[in-house]
Amino acid sequence: MTVDAHSPGLRAAWQLTRPFELGCFALCVGQAVYLAASFVQGLWLADPSGAPIATDFVNMWAAGRQALEGQPAAVYDVALHKAAEVAAVGHDFDGEYPWIYPPTFLFVAVSLALLPHVTAAAVWLALTFPAYVIAFRAIVGHRAGVLLACAFPGLLANAIAGQNGFLSAALLGGALLLMQSSPLVAGCLIGLLAFKPHLGILLPIVLVACGHWRTIAAATFTVVVLAVLSWSAFGLDSWVAFFQSLPTASQSTLEQGRAEWGKLQSAYGLVRVMGGASATAWAVQGVLAGAVTVALVSLWRSTAPFDLKACALATGTLLVTPYIFLYDLVILAVAMAFLLRAGVGAGPAPGEMRALAVAGVLILIFPLVKVPVGFVAALVVALLIMRRAGFVPARLRASASTAL
Repeated sequence: MTVDAHSPGLRAAWQLTRPFELGCFALCVGQAVYLAASFVQGLWLADPSGAPIATDFVNMWAAGRQALEGQPAAVYDVALHKAAEVAAVGHDFDGEYPWIYPPTFLFVAVSLALLPHVTAAAVWLALTFPAYVIAFRAIVGHRAGVLLACAFPGLLANAIAGQNGFLSAALLGGALLLMQSSPLVAGCLIGLLAFKPHLGILLPIVLVACGHWRTIAAATFTVVVLAVLSWSAFGLDSWVAFFQSLPTASQSTLEQGRAEWGKLQSAYGLVRVMGGASATAWAVQGVLAGAVTVALVSLWRSTAPFDLKACALATGTLLVTPYIFLYDLVILAVAMAFLLRAGVGAGPAPGEMRALAVAGVLILIFPLVKVPVGFVAALVVALLIMRRAGFVPARLRASASTAL
């Protein structure tokens, strides 16, 4: 489907959502002011003395320094990596930011570690944020997409932490956008997304079930090439250390609650924050993942519009894994973009824009409640997809439209 930014249907869709756009503009201004004020006050990127602040980004910069110093396997040793992080910011701090990415992502870390820490953090955001905005705008097919992309509440958490949510969203959004027209390029983007393997649980299942063999081949080729290059650059020991570190990392986050249960924006995190046992949380997460997988394969094998399929896959990516944080929810913006794209012909369904606003508010209030509200936001989008796909009975669709 080709989106014409000047088509009557698209103009009508945007004319119907002016209040929504005004709200987005307010969010853009508010988030920009917050980041600017935080920087001026020494609460973001650098403290008042100009020294780096210990956020998630120190994890990447320190890993890059360790690799540059000829110790790439040491990034998977929690104690050694914490020492590198302390050296990076010049002072000790509570906790640590363990490196859990495959050695392929060390290429990015090394590139950033060539720059001073604060400069590298700024460059990282300056490169990945525009990539996310460009992907969002291309999906929506309208200049207002830039406004919507910048208004998404999840981007603030990613920017403050210096995380990789922008990159993940850009790669997944680009892959889904190009899957029909350029399957090989889409596959390459999926291969690059493999730096976060837990985000790729659904992708191979859906692609195989629907016979997207060229995309699968390109993704596989990209992953293999990157693995071979990283093996050559960082040695076999780095890969051995990576696989050996996975059980410890999983135990620390998902069993011991190193990152706090409320920060996990998943069904697993919701059960744990409510006091549920690990076995119960895993059972709930497993049932949800199974249901989402079956529904997605069914949807992708149907005659539903591809934009709706893409929206469902982006949303399902967030729902099936227990290991999702607030900054990962930038991917939900991709799902929202495809949902808007799917409604180009007839405009938003009744109550749809208000429901998307509710999802945004849920993400926005996380600092106040510290519970998995992002998971609930993803469920809201999933329900909108189900309604558009006809999975929700007509009587319930009418009730939901009245309520919204």
